Parts: sequence; structure tokens; C-alpha cells
Amino acid sequence: MPNPSPRELKKTLIREGFEVYRTIEDRVVLAERVRDNLIMDSGVAACSGEPLAVRVVLRAQGNDFPGESPAQLVGRARALGDALTTRGYAEVQTQAVPILDPGDRTKTLDTWYEVSLERVVAGPGELVDELRFALGIDKTVPGPSSQ
Repeated sequence: MPNPSPRELKKTLIREGFEVYRTIEDRVVLAERVRDNLIMDSGVAACSGEPLAVRVVLRAQGNDFPGESPAQLVGRARALGDALTTRGYAEVQTQAVPILDPGDRTKTLDTWYEVSLERVVAGPGELVDELRFALGIDKTVPGPSSQ
């Protein structure tokens, strides 16, 4: 039986009680409810392609660690993934994402240094369990003031 399309996967995840933030190509990105009236990208997605997988994005914010190199910041984000790698996740991408000023798109406010990991799952049941696990872990490196 083929894996569900992104549209079918989105419907299944909503039925399972997940909130969907958006769909990007073959990924259904889950939402994290910050307040009753505010949802944000959780950094966790279900990938509907072949094979079915869970994707988690871990990040370190540049402004939280002034003076550190991009490599050091990626290393901080990568270190968050220890709980994931022991469950079979593998790194699939690293990237630097500029956070632009919404009032002046020529200004960069910060940069997120991200590491993406994925784990292939056997089917929809395992997918749901793994998504719940991934939503429960820290995905952002805490800055020095929040430790």
C-alpha cells in the first residue's frame, strides 16, 4: 500500500489530535500552541513521501551566543539531537536562516543555525507515536540567560 499523500496525511494527523501549521511539498509541519490564540511552527513534520518519515529541525539562535562561529552554533543545535540519534534519526540538512525585520526586509535581526534530522517509520501508527515523542523534546538551544 502506498504512503498517504500530503493531503491525506494532514487529515489523518488532525484526526489524531495534532494541529497543522502548514504543508510544504511532501511535509506536513505540525504546530505548537504558544497561547490560546497563537500557534507557531513546532520544528516537527511528517514526511509523506517514500519512505514515510518524521523530520525534526533543531536550532541555535546567533544572538544568544555572540562571538560564536556558524560552525559552533550548528554544533550547539546538533548536540540537541542526541535523544533523536539514539532513536534512529539521521542528519539530513544544515542551514543558516536569516530572520528579517518585518518592517524593513533589508535588515537581519538574527540568524537561526539549523540542523534537520529524519527517521523513517514503518507506517502511520509508528508515525503518530514518533511525532508525539518529537514534539516533547527541546528543539531550540536555550540561551545563557534562560539556563
